[in-house]
Amino acid sequence: MDIVDIGNAGVAAVTGTILCRVLMGVFCDTFGPRMGYALLMLMTAPAVFAMATVTSPIGFLLCRFFIGFGLATFVACQFWSSVMFTPKIVGIANATSAGWGNLGGGVTQFLIPAVFTAIKATHPVNTAWRWAFFLPGCAHIFVGVIVLAFAQDLPDGQYAALKKSGAMEQPSGFISFKQAVSNYRMWMLVLSYGMCFGVELTMNNVVTSYFVDQFNVELVTAGLLGSLFGMMNLFARSVGGFISDQAAQRYGMRGRLWALWICQTVEGALCVIMGFCKDSLGLTIFVMVCFSTCVQASEGASYGVVPFVSKRSLGVVSGFVGAGGNAGSAITQVIFFKSGAYETYEGIQLMGVMIMVITLVVTTIHFPMWGGMFFKADGVTTEEDYYCSAYSEEEKQKGMATAAYKFSANARNTERPPDAPEPPTANL
Repeated sequence: MDIVDIGNAGVAAVTGTILCRVLMGVFCDTFGPRMGYALLMLMTAPAVFAMATVTSPIGFLLCRFFIGFGLATFVACQFWSSVMFTPKIVGIANATSAGWGNLGGGVTQFLIPAVFTAIKATHPVNTAWRWAFFLPGCAHIFVGVIVLAFAQDLPDGQYAALKKSGAMEQPSGFISFKQAVSNYRMWMLVLSYGMCFGVELTMNNVVTSYFVDQFNVELVTAGLLGSLFGMMNLFARSVGGFISDQAAQRYGMRGRLWALWICQTVEGALCVIMGFCKDSLGLTIFVMVCFSTCVQASEGASYGVVPFVSKRSLGVVSGFVGAGGNAGSAITQVIFFKSGAYETYEGIQLMGVMIMVITLVVTTIHFPMWGGMFFKADGVTTEEDYYCSAYSEEEKQKGMATAAYKFSANARNTERPPDAPEPPTANL
């Protein structure tokens, strides 16, 4: 395979999950996160094992494409933590769970090359790399079975049991989807998330080869250095969630939006600086670590905002925003790294400029009951007005809006800025 085939496979890996993430959001709203997470892990395991049988570029591309579906487990994870934790700490809860998930990408950068090297000591090269894929394939099956057997959808129990007992009405995936796509806040976060998680996926695909090509580093060493980008998930994404929660305690939702904009703008600036460090390996590594820290922190800060866009359509919103990350990666790879129009360091610089420009969409996000970065709340709309309007009167009488009323009460205590005007009494 040549570099074009590898580039195509990298794009396929992140493109394959775009639709899958959207569908996973609808699935979570309808059937719960536990089933969605477990089934997707088990369904993508065969594609991981199939990688060991690849003999052509098209086979490699197809395996990468279907393995990419597994990235949609992120949506189930974010939905899960959003419904399991109170709004007061939802930022750090989402960030930590997602960050440790992405940490797998960093671990893989050095673990799989290390496994390959160990097997190569006693087996031919063509056999060694194939055997190495049995480790992640078995991990998919193990985690899928564990989640299916021992996990729980909601604090109150499993979706299926709650529906059977009458404690939970059958949700409508179509209505959740329709309401989510009509909320402009979701689309702004989709664009923004493409410039943090999308950038992480892109860097995971190009950073190891960049160290090899730009600095003539050995492959195993380059893999270890490249893994530093993903390894920042160990703490950095949680830092972003923590900053978002702390900003909310002082400034409400307006603080969360400012935290996201600042983290991601600094990320873009560091991306540009990394490209300028092309002649120094040490300086490139240092700036890359700082850049990566801001990337993961921006992701954490993003999902400090996502749970508040819509209570009824939480899964769909989470799915679309997550898909925006994959779309952002596919776009940046095609524009800056696959076409051959730019040297890799030039692509990194231009990607940094793109990050800073697109991140400006965060300034347009405004919640009528809380305000936005530059404009205050309207002083009229209540949390109940915003979240419970997603339900008809008939649905409210059936109790389908109960969770939304509870969420509204909790969110009012955490997201309302101290200087926000007091709205009229909530319509309960």
